[in-house]
Amino acid sequence: MTEKTGEQTQKRILILCVDRDGDLGTKAGIKTPVIGRSANLDAAVALALKDPEEPDANAMFEAVNLYDRLLKEQKPEEVFEISTICGSELGGVGADRKLVAELNTLLETFPAKEVILVTDGYTDEAVLPLIESRVPVSSVRRIVVKHSESIEETAALFSRYLKMLVQEPKYSRIALGLPGILILIWGILAILKQSIFYYAITIAIVLSCFMLIKGFGIDRSAKSFIKWVREYSPPPLPVQVANYATIAGILCVAISIYSGYSYVVGSNYVVGNTNMLPSNASQWLSVLPQAAGYFFKGAIDLVVLGLCTILLGRGIRWYFEGDARVLRNVALIVSVAWSRMIFYGAAEILISPALGYANLVFYIIVGILIAIASVLVILIVNRSAKGFFVRSKEKIDDFGEK
Repeated sequence: MTEKTGEQTQKRILILCVDRDGDLGTKAGIKTPVIGRSANLDAAVALALKDPEEPDANAMFEAVNLYDRLLKEQKPEEVFEISTICGSELGGVGADRKLVAELNTLLETFPAKEVILVTDGYTDEAVLPLIESRVPVSSVRRIVVKHSESIEETAALFSRYLKMLVQEPKYSRIALGLPGILILIWGILAILKQSIFYYAITIAIVLSCFMLIKGFGIDRSAKSFIKWVREYSPPPLPVQVANYATIAGILCVAISIYSGYSYVVGSNYVVGNTNMLPSNASQWLSVLPQAAGYFFKGAIDLVVLGLCTILLGRGIRWYFEGDARVLRNVALIVSVAWSRMIFYGAAEILISPALGYANLVFYIIVGILIAIASVLVILIVNRSAKGFFVRSKEKIDDFGEK
């Protein structure tokens, strides 16, 4: 930062003018950094000719004026230089990074020990920390010409929020979209020559729909659903078969309730040889066993079919995944299928107790024997084919289904 000549140490002082919004480049077409008195004076004149009310031109003139005054008061060890650096018209991080890059380039050419900053006043808070992190700032000169600093800050803040309302979708939908819909409806009703009463009703409907959608988060739910649809990846084929079988089985069980009810209604069981429904609790108790029997007869087929479908889908999945539980699942399917006979026999007894219990007892005994036989078959198959399911699992992996 310092250079020694003989016994004296030079003190390099940089008079720096900052144009953060890049007006010097966009309006006057001048590349920065601008170094030297004559170059800065020419650049300030060019910018003022393009825009006489431009505050950055006034700041550059003040920097040149300050440079001339300091030269008149110059001490032997002091060396002065004047320069102007620019940001970007886009503002924000891009402008700050451009300022820092130009400042680093400038300090390589003129390694200043301190900086006197000249600005238009509005950019101080954004620019000052960037410069102080690289070289000490000994003074700040603010130029306010033909405008108030508070008015400029208010205008800049207003323009920033206006830009945010226009460009950011989450704000523009409310600030522009909703009023746009209302104005469009007003225009349509005006063309149709409708009264203001219909317009008021339409506004109420639109606003109420908007509040309901926002209040209950319907828009967020719809957005999440669309994202899920776009990113959805189908599960492996065995899982799809199991899921399909589960849905089909649940539908069968649900329909069985209606089927049982329809069988009860269509059975024409009567109370006292009439077609009237029971009118008191004792009559309901007398016909309840018959009603239950008819309900079982009408529903049991679909219930068994639905349960077997669910178990079959699960068994297919376990088979392709090489899971030994498929053997127990097969035994369970056989037992559920035979339970249809047991429930059918119970329904016959509820409808006509005079038929006796012989058939029901037979169905139960056969069901127990089937369960025992299934357990024995599972044990035999499990011992004789221990490596079968491992090979099946490897085959699934080879086909990329898992």
